[in-house]
Amino acid sequence: IDSLVDKFVTDGGFPFLHVRLENEDGSAIYDHTAVNRELLPTQNINKDSWIRVWSMSKIITIATAFDMMEDGIFRITDPVTKYIPEFAQLQVAVTDDGRNFSDLKEEEFEEACPYKLVPMDSVMTIQHLLDHEAGFYYSVTGIPCIDETSAAAHLPLSKTTDEYITKQAKLPLIQQSGHSNYYGTNTTILGFVMERATGKSLKQLVEERLTGPLKISGLQYGLPDPSILPPRFSGKDTLLRQAREGELDIFGSSFPRYEAASQLFLGGEGMVATADGYADFVRMLIRYGELNGYRFLDKVSVEDISAPHSYVDNDYGYNGYNLWVTGDSMRIKGHCDAGVWLGGGYEQTHFWADPNRKFVGVIMSQMFEVPEAGAGRDDKIRGAVYEQLWKLEE
Repeated sequence: IDSLVDKFVTDGGFPFLHVRLENEDGSAIYDHTAVNRELLPTQNINKDSWIRVWSMSKIITIATAFDMMEDGIFRITDPVTKYIPEFAQLQVAVTDDGRNFSDLKEEEFEEACPYKLVPMDSVMTIQHLLDHEAGFYYSVTGIPCIDETSAAAHLPLSKTTDEYITKQAKLPLIQQSGHSNYYGTNTTILGFVMERATGKSLKQLVEERLTGPLKISGLQYGLPDPSILPPRFSGKDTLLRQAREGELDIFGSSFPRYEAASQLFLGGEGMVATADGYADFVRMLIRYGELNGYRFLDKVSVEDISAPHSYVDNDYGYNGYNLWVTGDSMRIKGHCDAGVWLGGGYEQTHFWADPNRKFVGVIMSQMFEVPEAGAGRDDKIRGAVYEQLWKLEE
């Protein structure tokens, strides 16, 4: 595995890779780092290095939401407007003939602009946020008028939750809520619901309910002083280099803030973590809600999070609540067993949880637009781990 990880870096696929595997009790099975010292001449990367984990924040927010639902703070069927009344007048962008933009094929994107606006014809619920069916999206839909409008709002530069919500309320949804699964900022909105339901920040909720009781360090909002984050890298030109402004374009030209003083907590994108800290959280999942002697979630909640909710007819598996569960074809292709839980983030972070073999894996890097030399990284590294396991069973 060492040589495979090293090759991804020496061939110019990634600026660095850190791979860590842990048993369910937290003992390290494997821990290895490869670094391109031309790109990172002095920065040390190891299990305790802080990394932007982007969408790996989502499962943290979802797990905390389930903890709150277990306590009766809100229900999965609650309308979002119960907590965010500013969304009562949200409108939906549609084509001239009334189709949801989420139904368009790529060749129709340009002709769809400018869009028409129609009122919502359904009640947006917390279930829709969990399932990515509410209609929120990132600025990378490929539909120019939608992306430009969203990027111009500079959502992650909002100073507070209220400011973000005010901006979001002026943007159109990409579909009627409940229409279909469309990946976007739905989990960020879920985090705002959680804040409004309790009067506490998402940062407080995660600390008080999850990381504090479970004794998890290395997973939080706000970068601890004097730590530094790795630079942003891009392989857009097939040549690995530091990213230029706007190249990491999921929010357009804007970027989440990570300073400790920030008062905006993006439940879908905003956390920082170490490989060791994130692995601790994932170990809680394969232990079905318990870690370090503390029960965070009931077993039934973890079973619900990992149950089929969308893409259930996909050959590669199905999606739980922002947790991909692999199918038989993943073993046939040599990538891992069936029934493994996968997740990842925008700058090429990745995790997997094996509830049957009782171990977890975390892959950390920081870049977007992976060049050809980095293609298939997660499946190949994960596959190399499972290849060894399968050989032992022969």
